[in-house]
Amino acid sequence: MSREILIVDDEANIVLSLQFLMRQSGYTVRTAEDGEQALAALREHLPDLVLLDVMMPRRDGYEVCQQIRQTPEWSHLPVIMLTAKGREVEREKGLAMGADDYITKPFATQEVVDVVRRHLGE
Repeated sequence: MSREILIVDDEANIVLSLQFLMRQSGYTVRTAEDGEQALAALREHLPDLVLLDVMMPRRDGYEVCQQIRQTPEWSHLPVIMLTAKGREVEREKGLAMGADDYITKPFATQEVVDVVRRHLGE
């Protein structure tokens, strides 16, 4: 049974790219376009890992990450934040909100795969 990744990003081209990459790497993929959809997807079915954009409408990635960490049933989920904001202060904020890792856009595809595998213990 393949492991499932929830990709949360409001940029369709990023979602398509990550979706293709994760499926090529053997993962099942679900997607959400914003923070509200991400939380609804988590309530419906827990994935094995969340790839979470920071800048999104309705609820940003920081809020979603914080909600994941505050919900006992979800708090164990690995969360990897993706963002175009590469400054150290944004990285520190993401990690302070509970992210397990932080990848800056644009990213190397192999880097994303490697980080996902590492957090899934593969």
